Amino acid sequence: MTTISGKKRLLQITSILKKYSFISNFYRQTNPDQIRLALEELGPTFIKLGQILSTRPDLVSPALINELQQLQDKVKADDYEVIAQIYEDQTGQTIAENFASFEETAFASASIGQCHHATLLDGTPVVVKIQHPDVSTLVQVDLNLFRRAVKMLKYVPNDGKSVVDLPQVFDQLSTSLMNEIDTLHEVKNGERFYDLNNGQGVFVVPKVYSNESSAKILVNQAMTGESIKQLFASEEHPLSMDEQARNTAIGHQLVENFIKQVFTDHFFHADPHPGNILYRPVTSSDQPNVSIDTKTKTFNHLEFEYQKASELPPFRLVYLDFGMMGTLSNELADGIANIIIALVQKDIYKISQAVLVVCNRTGQVDEQQFNQQFGIFIRPYLNQGLGDIDFGTMVFEITRLCQTNHLQMKPEVTMLMKAFATLEGTVAKLDPTISMMAVARPFAKKYLKEHFNWRESLGDASLAMYSSLESLSKLPNQVNRLMTNLASGEQQFNFHYQGQDKVLKSLHKMVNQLATVIVIAAVIMGSSIMVVGSTDHPFIHDFGIWAYVIAIILVVIMMISWLWKSWRK
Repeated sequence: MTTISGKKRLLQITSILKKYSFISNFYRQTNPDQIRLALEELGPTFIKLGQILSTRPDLVSPALINELQQLQDKVKADDYEVIAQIYEDQTGQTIAENFASFEETAFASASIGQCHHATLLDGTPVVVKIQHPDVSTLVQVDLNLFRRAVKMLKYVPNDGKSVVDLPQVFDQLSTSLMNEIDTLHEVKNGERFYDLNNGQGVFVVPKVYSNESSAKILVNQAMTGESIKQLFASEEHPLSMDEQARNTAIGHQLVENFIKQVFTDHFFHADPHPGNILYRPVTSSDQPNVSIDTKTKTFNHLEFEYQKASELPPFRLVYLDFGMMGTLSNELADGIANIIIALVQKDIYKISQAVLVVCNRTGQVDEQQFNQQFGIFIRPYLNQGLGDIDFGTMVFEITRLCQTNHLQMKPEVTMLMKAFATLEGTVAKLDPTISMMAVARPFAKKYLKEHFNWRESLGDASLAMYSSLESLSKLPNQVNRLMTNLASGEQQFNFHYQGQDKVLKSLHKMVNQLATVIVIAAVIMGSSIMVVGSTDHPFIHDFGIWAYVIAIILVVIMMISWLWKSWRK
């Protein structure tokens, strides 16, 4: 990687942002191709930011996401001598001391690092990912210079057409990028995902060798297979009945495992695109082709546990790349389960209430207004049928609707919705008849049933019923007291209507403007009287003229302000 001075790089970034009208286009989410070209010309750091951004439908429009998915961050690989030195600096040992073999030529190189095939001393084939020199420093410098460049250009749209907040988006992306640079972050994710999913049915997860890894080095078990996108049907290669049956089985396995990740593990793969999922037929080295499910049933207050064996399909699916993972709390998982059930039931009020649960409040929220706006928004989607919903577009529009109502969808939820949409697109290419929502519904209902505390809920219901009966007995006395207070003037009703604050604010503004106009009119009239009636008193005459001039200036200022506000609208 070549380096240039900070001043020269800053000028370079500023020039490219101007060339492609990047800031204007980004704020308004227009001309996605120009945004992509700008990121490509800005270099590896920004290409990586664009790739991360393409996984965030809550931050940018679907059109821009589709454009950013074309970004490729191929970077020339470093020489073996450079890589060997980095390895020695990180581990205190040489490559030869830790590996039986190590291919000096990288088989892949991207903006962050490059990958080499290698073999551990015990003969295990692995993939070693090593960061390029000074990547973290270069990325940090680029991010800081970009912030400075945006401030130098001093452009913030004020015409009401801004769709996103560039500084807010950039801060979130910067955090995600710095996490990706920290390889230990991916090591922890890989170990956890391996424990939860390796050997679960047809799924295989590469083992992470944490002892051989460091902040800039990642060592994973090498996996065989081909990307599942090679299995998709095409005009040149229509599928046979056996191939279609295989794809249907793969689709069901992917959906059921992902739902398990969400509702059982609360830890899910956030970027399950076809390139991160490999397919391979069963080999002799695989575990027995049988799945053992342990189930529990209750009969007459006695709990029985039994096991059910079922034959697995003759293939294995391999998950790769654990840099982007999502974690859910129990409360968020409950909220998501409620959203899925409400979507299937097409209950608009329940959907909007469930969305409120998975959002952070950034200001005062008018829930009645949000419910009305959300109902108008979601109804066309529900009429389409769940299988036809474009989840990417829906997520972006829901995010914008939430923002206008002082709500911010929690990042874990938007990450899950993006992963859901990505996997749904993959499953649709395997078998268009599979509906992820239909598969998710029984899982969601089962999850809520398992987490529902019947004893606690029954106790709460009993207490609420007792309180209601107690209050009901007091109702006649309370009504009589209320009528007496109203008759004596000790009680009064206060009415509140929707939009009252906005109307009162507008009325207050109108009253202030009217008062200002009256004061200026009085000054003009008083000044005129003083000028006409004080010809023999120069001081009073001059004072009247000055007051008259000031009043005229105020009138001009008011007119200019009114015209400016009208033009902006």
